[in-house]
Amino acid sequence: MKKNIAIIMGGYSSEYKISIKSGNVVFKYLDKQKFNAYRIIISKEKWVYLDEEENELPVNRHDFSVTIGNRLLRFDCVFNAIHGSPGEDGLMQAYFALLGIPHTSCNHYQAALTFNKRDLLSTLNPYGIKAANSYYLNLGDTMDHDAILEKVGLPCFVKANKAGSSFGISKVYKKKELQAAIDKAFHEDDEIIIESFLDGTEVSVGVITFKGKTLVLPITEIITDNDFFDYEAKYEGKSKEITPARLTRSQEENTMRQAKKVYDILKMKGFSRSEFILIGNEPYMLEMNTTPGLTEESILPQQARKAGIGLPELFENAITEALE
Repeated sequence: MKKNIAIIMGGYSSEYKISIKSGNVVFKYLDKQKFNAYRIIISKEKWVYLDEEENELPVNRHDFSVTIGNRLLRFDCVFNAIHGSPGEDGLMQAYFALLGIPHTSCNHYQAALTFNKRDLLSTLNPYGIKAANSYYLNLGDTMDHDAILEKVGLPCFVKANKAGSSFGISKVYKKKELQAAIDKAFHEDDEIIIESFLDGTEVSVGVITFKGKTLVLPITEIITDNDFFDYEAKYEGKSKEITPARLTRSQEENTMRQAKKVYDILKMKGFSRSEFILIGNEPYMLEMNTTPGLTEESILPQQARKAGIGLPELFENAITEALE
């Protein structure tokens, strides 16, 4: 009997539209001979099932079911395609754990931890995972620009601590630019992280659970026409993504080893995509995404194709792993 799969997409953050694109790609490529796929739109205003004619039916949040005519639809598994909150910060994972519904993403603790950049990097530091020098601020803190710049130097990056797709991020070259960058980051989150600039090669590494084992995918090198890998570079074609990355054997081995080490330390499962800056042969970690982009052009699907894994197989494997 075919399994009923809910593909959740949308979310509460600035990544809503990007998530809808990812979810629709999963819906498109999921093998309909093996699965009954249903698109579920999650937003602050409503949770709805969207049928083929774009009609909406409400989702019962008490048990995550949908009534279609006289039929009660329940789901065997949830495919999580929500970037940002509540799909990448642990809220949906905890919800499905309470309901006993399998899902394709990591567990709620790992999702919450990895979504918080500064907590993630602090957790990994004792394990020898290198990162940039950083300075933390919470909304309402007294700000000392001199102390910040003494710690991180110039140029530096100001980031929203819990946001994706480069929303709320600025590269700061001069002290007088710092406050505007801080204000921009606080528009996305009430916690920010200010990091020293790492002058090296930016790479992205997908690590997934595939057929019961941890698999490190081919590394992607990121080259952008912009000042850094911002929203325009990610989604509006102002970057070049080279897979596999043009690295020395030592750089490749060190980066893949660190990416797998992080995945294993955190007891991850499902999809992940970790970002590093390579300085010489040393990878410095920036962040980990546990619900990475899943469109045809997204980095993790690019890497999977280079590893010989097409989108139908990639998505089917995620569901199979979740059900097992």
